[in-house]
Amino acid sequence: MERGGTPARGAGPGAAGRRVSVLPALPLPGPWDYLDGGLDLEPGALVEVPAGGRRVVGAVLGEGTGGIAPARLKPVLRRFDAPPLPRETLAFVDWVAAYTLSPPGAVLRMAAGVPAALSPPPPVLAYARAAAAPDEAARRTPARRRVLELLADGPPRTAADIAREAGVSPSVPRGMARAGLLATVALPGEARFPAPDPDRPPAVAFNPAQRAAAARLAAAARAGRFSVAALDGVTGSGKTEVYFEAVAETLRQGRQALVLVPEIALSAPFLARFEARFGAPPAEWHSDLPPGRRRAVWRGVADGRVRALVGARSALFLPFPDLGLVVVDEEHDAAFKQEDGVPYQGRDMAVVRARIGGAAAVLASATPSLETVVNIARGRYERVPLPARAGAAGPPEVRAIDLRREGPERGRWIAPRLVRAVGEALGRGEQALLFLNRRGYAPLTLCRACGHRMACPNCAAWLVEHRGRGRLVCHHCGHAARRPEACPECGAEDGLAAAGPGVERLEEEVRWRWPEARVRIASSDTLSGPGAAAEFARAVAGGEADIVVGTQVAAKGHHFPLLTVAGAVDADLGLSGGDLRAGERTYQLLHQLAGRAGRAERPGRVFLQTHMPDGPAMRALAAWDRDGFLAEEARAREEAGMPPFGRLVALVVAGREAERADEAARALARSAPRFSNALVLGPAPAPLALLRGRHRRRLLLKAGREVNVQKVVRDWLAPLKFPPGVRVSVDVDPYGFQ
Repeated sequence: MERGGTPARGAGPGAAGRRVSVLPALPLPGPWDYLDGGLDLEPGALVEVPAGGRRVVGAVLGEGTGGIAPARLKPVLRRFDAPPLPRETLAFVDWVAAYTLSPPGAVLRMAAGVPAALSPPPPVLAYARAAAAPDEAARRTPARRRVLELLADGPPRTAADIAREAGVSPSVPRGMARAGLLATVALPGEARFPAPDPDRPPAVAFNPAQRAAAARLAAAARAGRFSVAALDGVTGSGKTEVYFEAVAETLRQGRQALVLVPEIALSAPFLARFEARFGAPPAEWHSDLPPGRRRAVWRGVADGRVRALVGARSALFLPFPDLGLVVVDEEHDAAFKQEDGVPYQGRDMAVVRARIGGAAAVLASATPSLETVVNIARGRYERVPLPARAGAAGPPEVRAIDLRREGPERGRWIAPRLVRAVGEALGRGEQALLFLNRRGYAPLTLCRACGHRMACPNCAAWLVEHRGRGRLVCHHCGHAARRPEACPECGAEDGLAAAGPGVERLEEEVRWRWPEARVRIASSDTLSGPGAAAEFARAVAGGEADIVVGTQVAAKGHHFPLLTVAGAVDADLGLSGGDLRAGERTYQLLHQLAGRAGRAERPGRVFLQTHMPDGPAMRALAAWDRDGFLAEEARAREEAGMPPFGRLVALVVAGREAERADEAARALARSAPRFSNALVLGPAPAPLALLRGRHRRRLLLKAGREVNVQKVVRDWLAPLKFPPGVRVSVDVDPYGFQ
């Protein structure tokens, strides 16, 4: 028998057994039939099957569908020694595949894509006190006595546990075992997950609005059925502590709780709050987890040992056997939308997962998405308000700086009014945050002699200069090259110049203006993981920085009591490109930025450097009129028939050769569906017409809410054949237009 699984009896060409339907974790359109090889395989069982000359993981869906003679069927090779996927997970995989028009096997791979977790871990060696040897007393040392006292009445412990609890080296218990003073014991190798205590009192005292909101969310969790609550609280209103009461009630009911966060690198403050409330940290799930921990968490979720988990959007596909609560924190955040592979909106899929499992869903945000606002208005979601900041803090004062009239001096980026405000804050011993949502030193490097621009060879994008690394980098495909000394086009030496600022260039100006200030830079380049993000948050909250220069990672979720001035150096940056949600996303991000200022007893001031002070987003921010902005945005979208009042599906044709991509896109357009409540736009070059070496052409299906766009697209694509090397990707409900 192979470790970690049960092989099929007589596995081979002639193996007998009943017919079972298995979905391989491959981008296939559906399941295949196999013979069970004498194994007892129920729906959800994880197995290894032959497919296309390979051995791949698959999930049993049930009885085989027939159509192929048993003699031609291959047997299941083995069943993995892992908990079967719950029926809710199988139903979720099926739903996501149908909605996103993705191969079901590609979706299954997200649920069963941790191969190491399918085999149980090896036993762990532990030590217990042995019967005393005749010369035991002569061989005792102070360290050995401490070990024997520790193990006198307690359970067996690992060498690491003994070392920690007895204050000895791990070699001490090992030596005692060799001497016969300790007995070795094999313990199950499954990781331990401390159980959160739902009955610990909240870490903060609730005000009346918080108590009312917490009671409503806890009641929804207690009901044990599907519901959706939109926790609508201004920045600093204590949303996290409030929805923790729903987590507590879920744990009391014996069910599992999942909290989704948009950027796991920023989760350190959340983890600290969770442990303060429940006495134990939650399990974590994200792409930076080491393989061993990833395996342990997957199995811990599957067998129910993980009671509470915080994770990125992919945590939705973990095999929770009894998920009772799904919280989507900062539900408006665009990071919940997955663009590559299987494209899905994590917020919307969280609601679907809750419905399938009879769980409560909580969508929390200070700036709810327009989709959530419309669902509240239609009675689908319950609004739970938190209208005021916790404690004595009030909303910050927001002012627009019109760069057309009071811009910075030539070669600088910070306007005089913002310079004065930062200087005043520093004089009072307070902190300032300067926000620019652009990584690196400069977004473009060009030649002053001939005008040549340094571009990515694989993408239709300029290379971003990262001066600290001396590299020019493409933020789309990762291509990197050293910054040349001379122009590669005309050969002019010292002619290359940086055009425009990134956060590194802004930091340069900050250090020039305030040479005595302690400056911290915060971007995805400097906060490369949860550890770095936690250290950044600790240092700034502890007063170890005077000025923070950062991208959006600095504008989200942090609580810095001394930060009183926040400035957006280019508040218009997110409004370019013609994106459907550009205005909404800009408002949300700048509102989050504003929420960092004045969160304690000191009042906050926010400055927005803009060329469009009269635009809808800037006017609403200056007036602190979120609801007015959302109402205006909703009117514009409804008049245009755009989401959430209409449906969109993006189709992108991509190929290595531009001619073939154009030919396939034109063929796709010629066969487009034509009826009154649907319109196909395109084909046209995508904004990133070349991405990772592939030429891209876009078409967009725009339809009414009543249209089953999945059926329309399936029927549209089914009869078409595309040239070799050309592929068509489909994104239902696209968020970006690259």
